[in-house]
Amino acid sequence: MTLALLMISALLGQTPPSSTPPVAQPASQTSPSATTEVPVLDAKLGGDCSADFTVRDASGAPVYNALVHVRVRYGPAAVKRMDLEIGTDSQGKARIVGLPPRARPLVYDITKGTLKGTAGQDLRQTCRGEFTVTLK
Repeated sequence: MTLALLMISALLGQTPPSSTPPVAQPASQTSPSATTEVPVLDAKLGGDCSADFTVRDASGAPVYNALVHVRVRYGPAAVKRMDLEIGTDSQGKARIVGLPPRARPLVYDITKGTLKGTAGQDLRQTCRGEFTVTLK
C-alpha cells in the first residue's frame, strides 16, 4: 500500500504524506504591545502644539487607563474653554494634538483611582511637550 501511495504521489507531483507530526512554527518576534498605537486626542483648536505623556506608578511600571485631563483656555482674553480627557494605553502612553500656540498655561491632571500626578505646559514656550509623570 505504501508503494502504491508513493507511485501515485510521484505521478501527481505531490510529496507523500509524512508519518511525523507537523512541527509548530515559532511565533512572530513582535509582541502585540509593540505594534499598538498610542491613543491620540485631536483637540482641533487651530494649532500644531502637542503633549506626549508617559504615566508610571511608584515602582516605575506603566499605568494602563490613567485619565489625563486638561482645561484649555484660549482665544481673546482666554474666554473660550475646552475640557479634554484621554486614557493611557497598556504602555502608559497618551498624546494630545491640535493645541493652540497661544493659550493660558496648561495644567494636566493625571489620575488612576486614588493615585494622582500633574504636569504643566506653557504653549508659548514649549509647543511640543513630553512628560513622564509618576502617580503617587
